[in-house]
Amino acid sequence: MSKKLGLILVVLAVFFAAVMPVIAQGTAEKEAAGGFSPFGIYYDRGNKGNHYVGSGWMGDYGDIKFSENEKENPYSGKTCIKIIYTGEGKQGANWAGMYWQWPPNNWGEKDGGYNLTGATKLTFWARGANGGEQIMEFKIGGLTGTYSDTDSASVGPIELTAEWQQYSIDLTDLDLAYISGGFSWVTSSMANPEGCVFYLDDIQYE
Repeated sequence: MSKKLGLILVVLAVFFAAVMPVIAQGTAEKEAAGGFSPFGIYYDRGNKGNHYVGSGWMGDYGDIKFSENEKENPYSGKTCIKIIYTGEGKQGANWAGMYWQWPPNNWGEKDGGYNLTGATKLTFWARGANGGEQIMEFKIGGLTGTYSDTDSASVGPIELTAEWQQYSIDLTDLDLAYISGGFSWVTSSMANPEGCVFYLDDIQYE
């Protein structure tokens, strides 16, 4: 071994001896604090922090119009989600909803859900076009199949206002090791006989 190589190895050994305890301490502190950074479902259209895809349309899917690029009055950033539900009952179900899934179009038969262990809540902002819009349920998880979600939780029914309001789904003590159904909503023609228009923004696990 050359003297130069030996000197490099000594320097590296001293470096790691000094740095590794600091890294280990930081890791332990992060784990003790929960170790979970915000995990986004939607912030802005095309945002690199977005996860999951709004691909799982349910019930009267023909009654849904959906945009992730609504630029009128987002809660934050440049865009928000706009959902139009007509309440016509085109598929005869008299209800409709959407799941944000990963992988896309996955109802539990594809592997690939996220491990969200450490999250204690899902938060999102919502408003109605006029106020009074009834959303029966907002939910995370609950997909079943070969690769089932490990847990689920929901909040609702919720009557939206015309102003942005933040809502939260409590995830305390849930098993979030595998979640393909990142977020969903459901409403019905009984709750909204004339249909409804509502908006979502800044959906994330915390």
